[in-house]
Amino acid sequence: MNFIISESNNQQRLDKFLVDSLSTISRNQIQKLIDDQLILVNGVSQKANYKLKTADKIEVLSTSRHEKIVKEFDQSIFNKIQIVAETPDYLIINKPAGLIIHGSDYLLEPSLVDWLLKKYPEIKSVGDDIQRPGIVHRIDKDVSGMVVVAKNTNAFKHFKKLFAYRRIKKIYTALVYDKVIKDNDTIEFVIERSTSGHKMAARPTNQEGKPSISEFEIITRYINYTLLKIQIKTGRTHQIRAHLAAYGHPIVGDNLYGTHRNKLANKKLGTDRIYLVASQLSFKDLTGNVQTYTIELPEKFEKLLKEIK
Repeated sequence: MNFIISESNNQQRLDKFLVDSLSTISRNQIQKLIDDQLILVNGVSQKANYKLKTADKIEVLSTSRHEKIVKEFDQSIFNKIQIVAETPDYLIINKPAGLIIHGSDYLLEPSLVDWLLKKYPEIKSVGDDIQRPGIVHRIDKDVSGMVVVAKNTNAFKHFKKLFAYRRIKKIYTALVYDKVIKDNDTIEFVIERSTSGHKMAARPTNQEGKPSISEFEIITRYINYTLLKIQIKTGRTHQIRAHLAAYGHPIVGDNLYGTHRNKLANKKLGTDRIYLVASQLSFKDLTGNVQTYTIELPEKFEKLLKEIK
């Protein structure tokens, strides 16, 4: 999206002009675009207080991404998205494996946000980031399950607060390699980004890292696998995946955190996803009532469980 500054806007602040011109984008979102250098004036990023001059050319880089996705990419994965619940304040979405939550100007593939903008264009201005409207939390691309999406600003603030104070109960179902001995346990490895940069490292609590807590209990033990119910008390990046790998039981299908033996087993199984599902959410809605949502395991997940019995 481009603008050419007329005489009537000469000497107007950049941020003020954008607030007036981009009515569907919040002031906070505009500030973030400026901070991320996604607003260019004559090809150069400027600060919010930059005084515009007649004939200046403004380019808003990030608003073109959604249109590019809609025009150029296969969106068949959108057909797998399920709406678990919808209220005036929020959506509960069952996100399929293989779909990212949101993209960026440099990550051009269909995302949940692209689907949301197409189906619910009114959420475009909800939140603090134009690239993540309505999004209050995430799950990994190759993980499936429930995601909360705020439909208005009040709901966005409500859910951000719930997540910040850990007042949302999140339960996952995971299939891991080998038999887990304990019927239940708490994993408390600290988590820090690994030196390789593309994954997280789970380390003993006496080492450097962010405190992280995952609790599990056994659902079913198989000969070479275990089905777990997991509740996370913190929300670190890749927390469950890193925790279970460090615990000695990587998740089936997880080539990033699995051992070489696990990766060979994943290939033999022909897995194209991580066998981890965000299967239950519980929280207080904006009226103070407790809401609990539960979904069934995906068909592919259930099929694998039958095959390994």
